[in-house]
Amino acid sequence: MPDVPRRTFLQATAVGAAATAASIGLGATAAGSAGQAHAASGYLVGAGKGDMTGAIAGQGMMGYSDLDQVATGLLQRTWARAYIVADAATGQRVLFITADIACVFTSHHNTLLAELRKRHGDLYNVHNVNINATHNHNSCGGTSWDYAYILAAKGHRHNSFQAEIDGLLDAVEQAHSSLGPGTVELGHSELHNASANRSHDAFKLNPEPDRKHFPSHIDPQVTAIRLRQGGTTIGEITWFATHGTSLTDANYLIGPDNKGYAAYLGEQRDSNIVSAHAQTNAGDMTPNLWVRKMHPGGPTGDHRSNRIIIGRRQDRAGQSALAAARPMTAGGVDSATRYVDMANVHINGHYTPHGKSARTSPAMMGAAAAATSQEENTRSQLGFLNEGVRNELAMALGAGSTPTPDPWIVDNQSPKAILFPLGILPPRSWIEQRLPVQLMRIGDLVLAALPTESTIVAGLRVRRIVADAMGVPLENVLLQGYSNGYCQYVVTPEEYVSQQYEGGETLFGRWTLCAYMQEMDHLARAMRRGAKHSAGTPPADRADLQPDLLGAQPADTPMPGRRFGQVVSKVPTSATTGSTVSASFCGSYPSNRVRRGSRRYFAVERFTGTGWETVYSDDHESTEMTWVRPGGSPSASKVTVTWRVPRNASPGDYRIRYFGDVKSTSGRLREINGSTGRIKIA
Repeated sequence: MPDVPRRTFLQATAVGAAATAASIGLGATAAGSAGQAHAASGYLVGAGKGDMTGAIAGQGMMGYSDLDQVATGLLQRTWARAYIVADAATGQRVLFITADIACVFTSHHNTLLAELRKRHGDLYNVHNVNINATHNHNSCGGTSWDYAYILAAKGHRHNSFQAEIDGLLDAVEQAHSSLGPGTVELGHSELHNASANRSHDAFKLNPEPDRKHFPSHIDPQVTAIRLRQGGTTIGEITWFATHGTSLTDANYLIGPDNKGYAAYLGEQRDSNIVSAHAQTNAGDMTPNLWVRKMHPGGPTGDHRSNRIIIGRRQDRAGQSALAAARPMTAGGVDSATRYVDMANVHINGHYTPHGKSARTSPAMMGAAAAATSQEENTRSQLGFLNEGVRNELAMALGAGSTPTPDPWIVDNQSPKAILFPLGILPPRSWIEQRLPVQLMRIGDLVLAALPTESTIVAGLRVRRIVADAMGVPLENVLLQGYSNGYCQYVVTPEEYVSQQYEGGETLFGRWTLCAYMQEMDHLARAMRRGAKHSAGTPPADRADLQPDLLGAQPADTPMPGRRFGQVVSKVPTSATTGSTVSASFCGSYPSNRVRRGSRRYFAVERFTGTGWETVYSDDHESTEMTWVRPGGSPSASKVTVTWRVPRNASPGDYRIRYFGDVKSTSGRLREINGSTGRIKIA
């Protein structure tokens, strides 16, 4: 079917809901508002950015849960981008953070809130802070406290976790210190060639009204807000649903994938703007357009080009939405969070398709989940080859093992073939089951935040129930996925029956979505009334009992016959723009020290006539770094920096510099560096 503008389907809903919003005076809530004039000028806004790049080599990556995907270098850095919007009259505020990582776990949420409490008291709290992930599948692994999410990294990796927390805090502090009078503008556009439905067999089981809402089987809506101070743009946030899987499991370099690249492009245009590209309901949305036969190739195709292509398209769509952005008509901000024990939710029949009451159960992973998403991966995990079938190997490896789920759990999870009973495994649940559900309003825009990967129809149902409860246009309600925690997927009860990958990863059973709809409805109705409620009991810190199967790396030794920092490859003395230059160095193990902030792994420098200045850092799209143990050595390192000379590079003399940290037998670190000779670029 050709792409059809979805606004045709939104128009009636938007007009009716807008009238309802006008009749109730949305904005005159506990957040405080004085109508349109206040909405245009009654805000304080701030934006900030922090480097959260963790260990780039020798440790497992996060995203594909693949034991073989161990990082070997750096493609681009990963960043946290923070935005504060406050009501100038009341001081009530919200803090929104988008992070270039695969998942925000309870470890991130609990730790960040605790650190913010130390620094700012109750100013930033569980209700008004949202941390969400872009869900790139090539970030650092081992940063969770949950056993299910640290297996591929062979344990908790504290060095990467601390780097991510430090980056989040840096972004928040910059946003906090930059807070000043400003405006917030909202715009919309559509993007039809940056996503495909990778689970169409499940999608088509939904009722016709749901399917008609997405005539091309994708969610093309692009939503963007712009933060200004004194007419100067300081921040931009763009929302669009597509997975962070342009870089496949054949990639071994840490980087931010397509959304990070889109954000990078925005910040390259204007370095004074903090630009984020956030996720929505991307559970069944893939950036790999070969699924729609819109692009040649398959999972083994040129994933680096796909990252750039899909990133550029999101950047352009975001700019289109911002070009149409207008000041908010409703003022103020509001937020509310509630912790829910998702293993034990009793659901009213009002929220189920069949009108009967239901309940959730402890988390169970299905055989289809272990098969992985075949549309994304270049290889299956654990030998599971088929989605949507009962895999006997899955049963042999875990579904029938002790502890055996009670019959009521098996019935509740049906027709899922249970593989791993994550919620009841010893010594404690292997995933967090007490999870945060959050609503956040910024003027006209409402974010329904879940710790999930929601399919587009699952997201639509949550958005509808929130829009109805709050009396706002549907297009101004977004499902903010990957927020404040992580518990895999959410599909509709109809999609669940097919037990595709996404259904196998819907952990709390067929009625998981209905439970979230019920909780969101309660939050939305309370927010509309101006009622405030406790968030309830948060999940416990789980920093204890964290296994580490990786072990320490040995002390560094130089390559035989070489010294640390020495160039060990032939480097050209001249090159042209558009060509590629590589330089290898006798280096050290890159993860001896996580080099973030002002510490870099390498740089490309240009001679100014009086000295050298960095023109391309290790975050520039033209550079990357790889690391190997040469000749099978257990302790020597060879580091290679690759520079694809930009076509707009200025003529002159350049050099590539490398920076590292050598670990002695005592564990002490010593900084090293190396440099190529001059490379004349013409």
